[in-house]
Amino acid sequence: MKVTKFSKSVNEKIDSSKVYNIDEAVTLLMNFKREAFSESVDVAFNLGVDPRHAEENIRLSISLPHGIGKDVSVLAIVNVDKEAEAKEAGADFVGKDEFLDKIKGGWTDVDKIVVTPDLMAELGKLGKVLGPKGLMPNPKSGTVTNDVAQAIKELKAGKLDARVEKNGILHSSIGKTSFSEDQIKENFQTMQSAVMSAKPNSFKGKYLKSVSISSTLGPGIKIGTE
Repeated sequence: MKVTKFSKSVNEKIDSSKVYNIDEAVTLLMNFKREAFSESVDVAFNLGVDPRHAEENIRLSISLPHGIGKDVSVLAIVNVDKEAEAKEAGADFVGKDEFLDKIKGGWTDVDKIVVTPDLMAELGKLGKVLGPKGLMPNPKSGTVTNDVAQAIKELKAGKLDARVEKNGILHSSIGKTSFSEDQIKENFQTMQSAVMSAKPNSFKGKYLKSVSISSTLGPGIKIGTE
């Protein structure tokens, strides 16, 4: 099999058997970034949990100190008396019946949805459309609220939701390769702290089994868990 220049560079710079500290890992990550465009920087936490058990179905809703470098489009499902507040907070789409009808027709061209509690019953009927896209608002993530302005501002600033998958892996974006190394490290540390804080009180065994960081086109780099 032909070894590409990129693969050769990876093999020369990264020891696949080694576990790096966060400073080393981020420096290595930046060595492989493309100058032509800004790649997403992602982390994967391999947890020892079994998501089939409710208390081990880890879900995070967190604002990273430097955001994730992505423009987040927000739809606010609100009554007329809340429309001005939502628009002023930065919502990209604001309304009720118009958007309920659009969603019913299959429209999901938005990143996040905020809804007031009194309208959640109507929106909840559209779960078959929104659920598979991960767009259904949730009180735990702060997207079902009367304080729509605060929720919208947090989402526009990069607040994100992450949950553990069936295999125990929790994936999340923590920035872009256009960020500084310090920004990526601070976002990582905030995310790791949130993951550790979410450990169930009743959990027995090794909670955090491994961690890796990577860019969109770069290699995965193992990070120490101690």
